[in-house]
Amino acid sequence: MCNNECDASTPELAHPPELMFDFEGRHPSTFWQSATWKEYPKPLQVNITLSWSKTIELTDNIVITFESGRPDQMILEKSLDYGRTWQPYQYYATDCLDAFHMDPKSVKDLSQHSVLEIICTEEYSTGYSTNSKIIHFEIKDRFAFFAGPRLRNMASLYGQLDTTKKLRDFFTVTDLRIRLLRPAVGEIFVDELHLARYFYAISDIKVRGRCKCNLHATVCVYDNSKLTCECEHNTTGPDCGKCKKNYQGRPWSPGSYLPIPKGTANTCIPSISSIGKCYCNPLGSIHDRCNGSGFCECKTGTTGPKCDECLPGNSWHYGCQPNVCDNELLHCQNGGTCHNNVRCLCPAAYTGILCEKPRCEEAGSCSSDSGQGAPLRGSPALLLLTLLLGTASPLVF
Repeated sequence: MCNNECDASTPELAHPPELMFDFEGRHPSTFWQSATWKEYPKPLQVNITLSWSKTIELTDNIVITFESGRPDQMILEKSLDYGRTWQPYQYYATDCLDAFHMDPKSVKDLSQHSVLEIICTEEYSTGYSTNSKIIHFEIKDRFAFFAGPRLRNMASLYGQLDTTKKLRDFFTVTDLRIRLLRPAVGEIFVDELHLARYFYAISDIKVRGRCKCNLHATVCVYDNSKLTCECEHNTTGPDCGKCKKNYQGRPWSPGSYLPIPKGTANTCIPSISSIGKCYCNPLGSIHDRCNGSGFCECKTGTTGPKCDECLPGNSWHYGCQPNVCDNELLHCQNGGTCHNNVRCLCPAAYTGILCEKPRCEEAGSCSSDSGQGAPLRGSPALLLLTLLLGTASPLVF
């Protein structure tokens, strides 16, 4: 690949972001390409953000195909709150210890008990060759810890997903972000006389998953530029996460994979009339009266007969509030510690909700500006070409 083939001002020679998501023919491949490392020694850093405006459950490996050499350093990140906060999914480097102060591992080094561990791998970060263009985030290898090496015991996997929220959340995203931190150099030292040879180029990104509908829908449609669950079982909401009006005869519950193989729908039932006070917790309930189902009507993040308990991911602080941090998925980064689930106590050099930002960025004194401008974003419509949205029933491989 010759770098003089890239000219953003000429349509025939431009390599815009949408070429990462088009259908690939045999030859030649189409690809997005970054600017070259013309401002060396300033880091050449680019963010590529994929957003669906919908909660997605991943069902297969994330596959990134580079047209250039695979980067020397890269981080794959995820968000569960539509890009408000980000968590590392996996680190990639030619030298994990030097780049991220982490010992190198592969998914094969994990187990059922450590499957949620965030690792740094050196497996995919090598220089350019025709057979080494692909980077994986291994979903199926993690499934295999529960379903067996050939994924034949899916009942075991479904049982774990059904009963372990943090395992479900691990495979759930609203957004993905690819942070390209250092291009493929191929040598110990950068050749400053030929900086045009250093850049990033990606020909394809595949993300396979399904809409999260809490097992209350079999179809997810793309309507009015949004992904939407077609909710069943008298449920409603973006993720079928609550009972319809007049169908609140018992508290909402997600569908269940159990018992295998048919599962349980947990259908919302018609409301019943009720008389008398419910003695609802004033901090956790919308009001002190029973609703049509005879239950207290709880605020977001709150549960229990009296609305005095918090749902997972929330903690009680004058009512249930979403956790800012925890010790499972919302880890404080860069040595920060989580204080009562409400804030991260950051080291002096870092700031941000999860201590993810160097303080020098706020002061404008960091030297990491790559000149790349705004992060690249993948079009949801184009990403639908690789996102499997057909069903919210158990995974099919």
